[in-house]
Amino acid sequence: MQIGKSEELRQWTRKVIEKMPNLTKPQAVVLAMWSFGIVMTQSSGLTTVSVFLAELLGKKENTVRQQLREWYRDAEDKTKTGRTSLDITTCFSPLLCWILSLWPQNEKRLALAADASTLSDRFTVLAISIVYRGCGIPIAWKIVEATKPGRGLRGVIRLVYTP
Repeated sequence: MQIGKSEELRQWTRKVIEKMPNLTKPQAVVLAMWSFGIVMTQSSGLTTVSVFLAELLGKKENTVRQQLREWYRDAEDKTKTGRTSLDITTCFSPLLCWILSLWPQNEKRLALAADASTLSDRFTVLAISIVYRGCGIPIAWKIVEATKPGRGLRGVIRLVYTP
């Protein structure tokens, strides 16, 4: 086990629990694991993150992989009964507040980017991001059928901001 990294993960987990109060503690813990693993490995691949976290936490790789999978699955697709789905839209506002809490107080500008990325003719990801130092930080998204007409990005904006 990597002691220093393990302590960093504990600190990060406490921060995620604090900043994402809409999540249950188990949901926040696994979100912290996912995000920490992604940052440390510079990969969002399930296998890469699972291997890293298993080594870090002294757990079996398949145990960690299953824990990460359960986080993003719908309730009916989870292995144990009685588990709930996470309505990801409940995370958009706390995520935006978290980012804005880190924003420099003297900075009065905020750049937003709207993007529609398609995966072949199957899916389109509609996303709203805050632009910081040339990088987009997604704060809201919706996945729709690529060929199905819909509310588009206006619907995604409503998920972040409802007056």
